[in-house]
Order: sequence, then structure tokens, then C-alpha cells
Amino acid sequence: MSATRVLVVGGKAGIVRKAAALGLEVVHVQKPSAFDPDVVPYCAQLLLVDYQDVPTVTALVRALHEQRPFTRVFTQTEAAQAVAGHLTDTLGLPGNSERTTRLLHDKPALRALLNERGIGPVATLTRPSRAELRDFVKASGAAVLKPTMGSGSLGVRRIACVDEVDEAWAWREAFGLDDFMAEEWLVGAELSVETFSRAGSHTVVAVTGKETGQGVVELGHVVPAPLDDADRYAVEATVRALLDAVGFVDGPAHTELILTAAGPRVVESHSRRGGDRINDLVRLVHGVDLEEATYRLALDDDPPALRRAPDGAAAIRFLVADPGTVTSVTGEAEAAAADGVVQVDVQVEPGDTVHELRWSEDRCGFVVVRAADPETAVRLAGETAARVVIATEPAAAGRGRPVTLGALLDEVDEVLDPFAATTAEPSATAPR
Repeated sequence: MSATRVLVVGGKAGIVRKAAALGLEVVHVQKPSAFDPDVVPYCAQLLLVDYQDVPTVTALVRALHEQRPFTRVFTQTEAAQAVAGHLTDTLGLPGNSERTTRLLHDKPALRALLNERGIGPVATLTRPSRAELRDFVKASGAAVLKPTMGSGSLGVRRIACVDEVDEAWAWREAFGLDDFMAEEWLVGAELSVETFSRAGSHTVVAVTGKETGQGVVELGHVVPAPLDDADRYAVEATVRALLDAVGFVDGPAHTELILTAAGPRVVESHSRRGGDRINDLVRLVHGVDLEEATYRLALDDDPPALRRAPDGAAAIRFLVADPGTVTSVTGEAEAAAADGVVQVDVQVEPGDTVHELRWSEDRCGFVVVRAADPETAVRLAGETAARVVIATEPAAAGRGRPVTLGALLDEVDEVLDPFAATTAEPSATAPR
């Protein structure tokens, strides 16, 4: 009997390996710029093609499916979510539809749906003029400016008061943020909810606490988030309502919220497991690997229990440094030897350039720790990260990274909307 055949779009070798380890026959689609030779042993077939080129990838995948059908289309990569939904619909396979994946990718469409359904209403304005933005900030007191699509805090800027509108507007124009929205600034604890769904039934696997300091880029996470029962119930109910509203069917979802004085308010949601090593934290504390659980959807065996009480806590703290050229990195060995440390990963070395912290890609590495409770885990993670000292000196003129949205996306070989310039017809139910 032949193995169950699945299509895996994007993702690193470690993620693809988990599919192969379950006995699945993997056909892997990856951008040439992201190809990792380590993935080859886990693939029956490997297509090096830009999966955000929707007409091309659709034609190739349809031809392969006609030759030997796929059981499921999987992706655990943000840039491929909407494409995976499109391919799922095109091939007539079970899973989250193009409508669902594009709703979660399109922030104004998602916000409009949530506001219409009364799921944590948030004041918002899409593509305002400068005068409209000024009036919005004046009415809201503070606001956040962000792209209508994207992740990793890319292009997100807080406007603290109406006096900052002109400066924010000038920054938006210089940054090349043309497709943007404004929302009221939400105040409260920042969280994410890690869920897993089967046939439209949603299980909350974990709630993650977040730390952003005084900025918008996430600096740390902890599982489980320190919440009382009432707040946890309200947060979980909000996320289930969101998933029902968008028609979420199968697999992991990562929903970011802020627990305001008026209750939970959704920031955004994604049809994938959380990034930033959140899956590792969930696995350490709850014993659930959401990446592996995703691939099990293609199998007929009984799924493992997903709702499990936490065993202690785990936290991640990201390494940051002053902008400039790295001159030295010290303390890594001492950090790795500290009590409770699971992993230390320094991603810069002398000669590298550290950039201003504008999005997740500007961080310099991370540390992961385990502890008996969330408070201790957060403290240990902070102390461990502080042991790693990344010294820099001002970079030579002209060596800085371009600071436009287009340049940053070019560096990671992504577009925010793969359907914007495509000739492939979206499904009739996809948001327009």
C-alpha cells in the first residue's frame, strides 16, 4: 500500500522532516531563494518554484495531483497561507478554504467581519487621508498604523497623540507603506492563543504571554500566560468566536489579542502555528507539537489529546543590541550553562550589522528557559539573555539596510499579497 501523499508548501527542513517521520510521502514546494539541501532526504519530489507565483504553482500542483492525488495541502509558513487555501480549493481537498485563509491574511477584511459580528469591536480606518488620520487619532487618543497585510511587526508604528500624526505620515510615505490602516491603540496585557481545530471543532492548546517593552516588536513570550480563570475563559471564548466567524476548519491557528479593560480584543490571527519558537514552548509545557499534529490530519489514526494541563512554564527572550557593526559577542557559554536554560542561539557574529529594531528579522537571537511557573520563567529568560553581550560600533556610512517596505520584502523574497498581480481567478467565496 502506497504512503499517503501530501503537498507541503514552504517551511524549513525540520518542519518537513516531521511530515516524513509520520510516513507521509512529501511533495515539497519551496522558493529557490529558500532552498535548504537538508530537506532533500525527506521529500519524494521537490519543486523549486516561487509558490507566491500563483498561476505557475497552481498549474504545476494541479498536474501533479492529476497524476497521483494529494490527500492534503499543508503549510506552516505565513507567506504561503493564502496560496495553500487557494490550492486546497482548486484540488477539492479538505482543509481551510481560500476564503478563510485570505480573511485571516487581510487585516481590514478580518476587522470588518469581527466588528460586524460584535467580536471585540475595535475602531479602525482603512487607507485614510492625513486629515482623516488626524481626526481618528484625536478621537481615539492614540492609534497604531500598520500594513493591511503582513506579520512580524513589519511596518507597524504607534501614534501616541495627535501631535505625532505629521511625523508618522512622513515616515509612512518614506517607508513606502501605501496600503495601510489605522486602529485605536489597545492597552492591556498582550497574549496569543494557540489552537488546533478538527472539522470545525476548536481546542485551545495554550495561551501565551507576550512582552514588547515600549515598542511594537515582540521581545519575549511565556507559556502559560499568567491569567486568572475569568480572563482565560473570556480570551478562549473570543478566539473560538473568531475561528467560527472565518469558517476555520482544520489545523493550528495563532491568534494575537490584547486583554483590555473592556475585555479581549483581537489584534490579528493566522492559519498556522505561532512563530518565534512558540511551538517549542507549547511542546515543553503542554507536551503538544502543533507542527506534528498538523500533519496527522492526513492520517486516519486517532489524534493525540491536545488539551493538557501545563507542566511548569517555559519562556523565550530575544537578543537585541544597539544598531551598528558587531565587534564582539560574549557570555554565550555562561548563558547556556545557567539553571533552567534549554537553548541559547546567537544569530550574529563580529562583522555583522545590527539594525534598528523595526521588525522581528532585526533581532539578534534568543534564549529559551524552563521553570516551575511563568513568573520565574520570565525572570530567568531575562537574566539569561542579559548574560549575552553583543557589542557594536556605529556602522560605516552606506552600510545600513534600506528602510523601505519593498526593500525589506525583497530581502526575504516575499510579497504581501500574492494575488495582487495574478491572473489566477480567486474562488467565488474569497474576500475581494
